[in-house]
Amino acid sequence: MARTALSRSALPRSSTVTDPVTQQARWVLASDNAGKIREFNELLAPLAVTVLPQGDFGVSSAEETACTFVENALIKARHACEQTGLPALADDSGIAVDALQGAPGIYSARYAGAGASDQDNIDALLAAMADVPEGERQAAYHCVLVFMTHATDPTPLICHGRWQGELLTAPTGTGGFGYDPLFYLPEEGVSVANLPSGRKRLLSHRAQALHQLMASLGLHSSAP
Repeated sequence: MARTALSRSALPRSSTVTDPVTQQARWVLASDNAGKIREFNELLAPLAVTVLPQGDFGVSSAEETACTFVENALIKARHACEQTGLPALADDSGIAVDALQGAPGIYSARYAGAGASDQDNIDALLAAMADVPEGERQAAYHCVLVFMTHATDPTPLICHGRWQGELLTAPTGTGGFGYDPLFYLPEEGVSVANLPSGRKRLLSHRAQALHQLMASLGLHSSAP
């Protein structure tokens, strides 16, 4: 899904706005989700880029009015660019369950209704899956990541990560966020909520999409 890879030097100047102290690229992250902000900070920590959450600029969340992950991520990235003047990184992500024809999908964060907590959404998904037997509980986490250099960027970079797993019949583990306590990884033998953070940074749908983005922008780890 990504556009043609570009070296960082080939990008418009607006994509490499730098902090005058750290000389790192500065982007705005179009999210108010504490779990996502924490995860992006962990993933981007070794890279020569500083990502600031939109809340630092007093930017409110954009209304997600589209019907796909891609379109919603574009809406959020464009809104953050317009409000801050900085390059923006946005993601739209969720869980798609085979037995539910892809639901909750784009409604993952509000599956149990507006303002639902993670536990509310987990309970709603368990109820929807109550009659689905083991062996038919396949699901996938999806993350669509959009990077825009400015609000009218005609060629936003779009990357997609997909993480395959299965749904448990009861939550287990306290790590992560969202549906992580229900999302079981057969190859790891644990739920994502019990997966060590280092493994999650390597394997997750969000990590997959971000690694595609970094490769396309020519950004590399600044860690020794």
